[in-house]
Amino acid sequence: MKAIGIILAGGNNEKLELLTANRAAAAMPIGSCYRALDFTLSNMSNSGINKVSVITQYNSRSLHNHLTSAKWWNLGSKYGGLFVFSPYLSNNNSFWFRGTADAIYQNLLFLTRSNEPYVIIGSGNSVYKMDYEEAFDFHVESKADITIITKEAQNENLHDYGVVKIDENNRLIDFEEKPIEPQSNIISLGIYIISRTLLINLLESILPQGRYNFVEDIIVRYRKKLNIMTYKFNGYWKNINCIKSYYDANMDFLDKNIRDLFTKQYPFIETKPRDEAPPKYNIGAKIKNCLIGSGSIMNGYAEHSVLFCKVFTGENTSIKNSIVMDKSYIGNNCVVENAIIDKEVILSDGKKIIGSPDKPIIISKNTVL
Repeated sequence: MKAIGIILAGGNNEKLELLTANRAAAAMPIGSCYRALDFTLSNMSNSGINKVSVITQYNSRSLHNHLTSAKWWNLGSKYGGLFVFSPYLSNNNSFWFRGTADAIYQNLLFLTRSNEPYVIIGSGNSVYKMDYEEAFDFHVESKADITIITKEAQNENLHDYGVVKIDENNRLIDFEEKPIEPQSNIISLGIYIISRTLLINLLESILPQGRYNFVEDIIVRYRKKLNIMTYKFNGYWKNINCIKSYYDANMDFLDKNIRDLFTKQYPFIETKPRDEAPPKYNIGAKIKNCLIGSGSIMNGYAEHSVLFCKVFTGENTSIKNSIVMDKSYIGNNCVVENAIIDKEVILSDGKKIIGSPDKPIIISKNTVL
């Protein structure tokens, strides 16, 4: 594909509460082994995009550690490469990224030094699998200036998304960002296709005017001047934008059809591998419909839960409808239900952590109870 990729992974979503106190939303653990960023990154690589930049900002250390090698996503520098950008200070610039457009503009050299005629921009905190080439072909054939990837909302709260209104030819008529009274049920997935030269020209036009947001200052502002088209995506898609959506995305991985979409249907979603032994199930352990990460040691009972790497669960302990992240220790005779246990948490013997399906209880990273 004659396109480069830009993944916006710098967001600090306050609706994720304690879970993003020490990590970016794009670094959220998914499905016992993935990070949220892996899905968009793999989609770009699998679609034939060989040159991808990831733009980070808030709490980016874990993301940078995750992206130390490009080989896991087949983005070797010989054919393009993986570029990770963060805010930096210079004589000409003393700002953090002031918005999505500003984040791209402050790394404009990535665009100007590339030769590919098109750019695909995506978000780093969505769980989905998509071949961008189909949308790319639509963009070229329709002679669009910008193409927005959309889907019909089902269980999504329309107030949390950009809602688009289109005509019979899928051309954008209007775009409302997180509207109070939505005019349609078609939402933007935060994925855009645009020519590289047009993107450069638009950024150089709006930034001197103090406009820093890609949606508000390009999509909304130019919606009547540019030919902005929409392309409908019908597959599985989950945006990690709040506690409930994060919890639901992990629970969805317990559905075999959804799990197989990412792990058994080529092309696969790739991630940085863990060099750990397989999980160990001791005598008396009983596991029902769970995902268990490598290096974990299981005792007791676990049902309908997602456990990540190197988790220990004690004897007579019960875990149900919960997420337990890396290196957490759960002692004997504990009860954990409808909970999200962050990394490196220690629960001593006999502790009970019980939330509700609509509002899982969160135990923050490094907590000792």
